[in-house]
Amino acid sequence: MRAAPSTIVVTGRRGQIASALGRTLTQAGFDVVLIGRPECDLVDAGAVRRAIAEARPALVINAAAYTAVDKAEDDSGAAFAVNRDGAGYVAEAAAQVGAPIIHFSTDYVFDGSKGAPYVESDPTRPLGVYGRSKLAGEAAVAEANSRAIILRTAWVCSSGGANFLNTMLRLAASRDELGVVNDQRGAPSFAADIAGATAQIAANILDTPDDPSLYGTFHLTSAGETTWCGFARSIFEGSAVRSGPHARVKPIATADYPTRAQRPADSRLDCSLVAARHGVVMPDWRDGLERCLDELFATPMREERAS
Repeated sequence: MRAAPSTIVVTGRRGQIASALGRTLTQAGFDVVLIGRPECDLVDAGAVRRAIAEARPALVINAAAYTAVDKAEDDSGAAFAVNRDGAGYVAEAAAQVGAPIIHFSTDYVFDGSKGAPYVESDPTRPLGVYGRSKLAGEAAVAEANSRAIILRTAWVCSSGGANFLNTMLRLAASRDELGVVNDQRGAPSFAADIAGATAQIAANILDTPDDPSLYGTFHLTSAGETTWCGFARSIFEGSAVRSGPHARVKPIATADYPTRAQRPADSRLDCSLVAARHGVVMPDWRDGLERCLDELFATPMREERAS
């Protein structure tokens, strides 16, 4: 056990993963410093350097990102400024204070054509600007900091923020039926579970910071797999049990729901390497969904029972 709490800087502040990290790392006994806009914009290298130097962290976690996948197609400058340049600034600032960095990336670095879960060494081939900017960010982080961990995750959801789960519940409040894509496959991954796994990884590298096997690129998603359509059905089943909004789900093809950016059809990630190196095994996505719905409906349900 550490003699004193270690300080961890987390960028992103209001994002799903950053918010979950703030809670989880604090509960794990770390001193957490959340930084983000407006005080510290990732595209401002000087501001990033000053914020991290002032905190004097033992570890930096970069959870900030430009995540507007469709908008990025017409706003590539902003996507690359945050996801490549900003990530590099954070990694460099961490290196300057002697701190390792954990950086979050995405399944969108792959094109989804493998037909099986991707391992870390598989060739990357992003289909759109967002994926290309995140892949460039991986390279920038690895170049700027020799003690870097890159965690590729996917389909991130939580009880707060803009995500698929909350979008489905919002739409179901006013519609009886929703068409949802059924030919894109992956693993819904919940911010709280990602944060718990990251806390374990953080403890590992702070306990043995010179172990080279702990660094590199790792895949980190919930266990199991589904489609967006299957995910939507599970969301509504769980919501209905909790007296929340629900709707019928009609399976549709990707071609029936065109978007500005192309998505990978099969972005399942093999997470055996992070289990072998860090002892991290994520729970099944269905378990994460149940906990997320419990959190989402806890207050309304308690109020309803009391009335």
